[in-house]
Amino acid sequence: MNTDGANWRNGEETRRDYEDSVMEIPRLFTVLLMVLEWTSPGLPSPLWPICDLRALDHFIKKAQEAESAMRSCKEECSLAEPLTVPQPSVDFNAWRKKNAQQQAQEVQSGLWLLSQALRSLKSSLSNTTLHSHIDNNLGNIISIGQVLRSLGLPEYSPSEAGATVQDTWRVSSASALFQVHFNFLRGKVRLLISHAPACQQAIS
Repeated sequence: MNTDGANWRNGEETRRDYEDSVMEIPRLFTVLLMVLEWTSPGLPSPLWPICDLRALDHFIKKAQEAESAMRSCKEECSLAEPLTVPQPSVDFNAWRKKNAQQQAQEVQSGLWLLSQALRSLKSSLSNTTLHSHIDNNLGNIISIGQVLRSLGLPEYSPSEAGATVQDTWRVSSASALFQVHFNFLRGKVRLLISHAPACQQAIS
């Protein structure tokens, strides 16, 4: 067996994997900067659809990191009163029966609920390190809203519509809140963006 040849091939594959991972970092930051650029106050909606899911994957990772941080916090992160959050699980049969506007309304209602819950959580915590996790995720929700706007999906806020959000449940701890946030982003939000008509047109 030619061990030198095998070692060379393994070394070459390792080098390529490393180069791919290094190149992926600036690509991700390019996408994030593109999204964050449009969250600045006073700017109009993006002029093109933002269909790249790497930015969303970054936001999902931040939600997971916040959940881990809150899990290590015991009594301080318990809630005096349960908070209302969106139902994170997806009933795929019911989801498919809805049109894009109905799906967008459900997602934006859920993001609005999560924003309200995160703000309530922040007001109840004194730990500034935990505040940074909350602030990051609140900012990410704003960025997701801009992504949805770039896809031509109509904006919707339950407070402005005077409507009650359906399919909710209650959480009693900070870690449970971020677990819902994490699952909601990787579930309904990811489904909405990946199947948005604007992104399907871009693919075709």
